[in-house]
Amino acid sequence: MADVIDYEFGISAIDSGYQRPRLDAIHLVVEGDRAAVIDTGVNSSVPRVLAALRGKGLRPGQVDYVILTHIHLDHAGGAGLLLSQLPNARLTVHPRGALHLIDPGRLIASTIAVYGAEEARRTFGDIVPVPRERVIETAHGSSLRLNGREFAFFDTPGHARHHVCVLDAKSGHLFAGDTFGLSYRELDCRGRQFAFPTTSPTQFDPGTAHRSLDLIRDLQPGAIYVTHYSQVRDIARMNDDMHRLVDAHAQLARRERAAGPLRHARLRAGVRQIVLDEAQRHGWMLPREQVLEIFAGDIELNAQGLGSWLDALAAA
Repeated sequence: MADVIDYEFGISAIDSGYQRPRLDAIHLVVEGDRAAVIDTGVNSSVPRVLAALRGKGLRPGQVDYVILTHIHLDHAGGAGLLLSQLPNARLTVHPRGALHLIDPGRLIASTIAVYGAEEARRTFGDIVPVPRERVIETAHGSSLRLNGREFAFFDTPGHARHHVCVLDAKSGHLFAGDTFGLSYRELDCRGRQFAFPTTSPTQFDPGTAHRSLDLIRDLQPGAIYVTHYSQVRDIARMNDDMHRLVDAHAQLARRERAAGPLRHARLRAGVRQIVLDEAQRHGWMLPREQVLEIFAGDIELNAQGLGSWLDALAAA
């Protein structure tokens, strides 16, 4: 069975199996005899979701919703395949993301641009389109009910323009996707958690990221569930850290905007240094080499995202 962490209020985290253990969380919410899946991982994650449902005595037909925080393939690549196994479920997605799931050609192309064709195919497999009639577009202010339990949707760009956060009225908890950053459990230190922005390509924007973090603060959730990785609770301090670190990434990008062909290497080195500075600030117990190994993919993607942001500024 998949690695599952059970929390209160019928909320569980399922390890998607993407790349390494406890990198990428899928969340399951059970209300009575009905369920919702929040984010899906990749195609190879689908058996893990079905196993988690069986482990809770639920059948695929008891899932009413597949809820996407955003459509990056590490969180939505398995959406079409999973939906094909859930006969009664409908899929919710930000209006900007809906067409990319119904016709995923552009989504696949942008993923190939980041990862390369061979790596994209190996990692994500064949992306299954989602039937249009099963899609619910969840703009800011939308809500839905799972067996009477209300979920409210908030537009939260900054990491991506097609991003929503989802507030669960029953628990007062928030499903924040990547808007509230990365928080790897291996680096928790004496019960203290941390947050680190993910600026991956191609829609990072520091101004909107700050506004989304302010919105999250104002919602005052009792806990937040991030996709990398699951529940965090020291929200006020982590929110302050996120603001500080979004600024640090933006300052790095501006400093290297004229670096020419050396720009990406310098951005990558700069993100690496921000990671090491955070390790020292928080007193992470792991050796430096292990910290850098954990963040290796994120350092590369954050550097690419900063480059995309600089290109967008230049083109504006």
